[in-house]
Amino acid sequence: MKKFSKLFVLLSVLVVLPLTLLAGCGKSQKTVKLGIMGNDDRIWNPVKKTLKKEGINLQLVSFSDYSQPNGALQNHEIDANAFQHQAFLDNWNKAHKSDIVSIGNTILTPIGLYSKKISNIKDLKKGSTIAIPNDPTNEGRALQLLQEYGLLKVKNLSGFPTPKDVYDNKLNLKFTPLDAAQTARSLDDVTAAVVNTNYALDAKLNPKKALIKEEVNNESKPYINIIATNKSQKNDKDLKKVVEAYQTEATKKNIEKTYDGAFIPAWNIKLK
Repeated sequence: MKKFSKLFVLLSVLVVLPLTLLAGCGKSQKTVKLGIMGNDDRIWNPVKKTLKKEGINLQLVSFSDYSQPNGALQNHEIDANAFQHQAFLDNWNKAHKSDIVSIGNTILTPIGLYSKKISNIKDLKKGSTIAIPNDPTNEGRALQLLQEYGLLKVKNLSGFPTPKDVYDNKLNLKFTPLDAAQTARSLDDVTAAVVNTNYALDAKLNPKKALIKEEVNNESKPYINIIATNKSQKNDKDLKKVVEAYQTEATKKNIEKTYDGAFIPAWNIKLK
């Protein structure tokens, strides 16, 4: 009977020991929730795989318009987001008394003017209607784009110009401010629309066929997109790993291949 008992104990140890070792060898996964827009998961999924090897489970939370990700961040529903440029963030912080900060650059996406009714900017006629994003930074950016190509002039260039700041509007262009997500969808109803590149791609518009597009230069700096988080988390080691995993040569090649030049990797960009 004693021999049977000793044998039973020995077998129990042999069965339990491997399971204990297996449990001890497994890495505990820290979940980081990242807010993104639309189809940005095509860029983030490879980053997600890299981070998994480092013990971070990157959970991508997709939003449909620009008004959502910062609110979710403020409410601690997500840990960080990657959708906005610095000018948008600065305006958001001022308007909402928040303290969201940038922890790394991602991409630069020049905006463009698109149309289903004309094929050349010279075909714009008097009284043509143009849809523009209605959030302050992108609205001003859209008007500056039109000024850049000599269609009008705007005051308040140092701030965020609105249609009220437009002058020398020789074609008497009319403006329809819409949520940025709706500008591409308005193309059946307006002559042309200024569309942010991510929404243009979602709507199957080709940035290479835009009537006009932003120049990339020193004035582009405020429009470089960023990874952002609450100020209290800016030194979080896991978020730093997310930035490092994104800002790689592999990500750069993936961006260039996926978006065919429409998105420009911007963490090492040199502007003139």
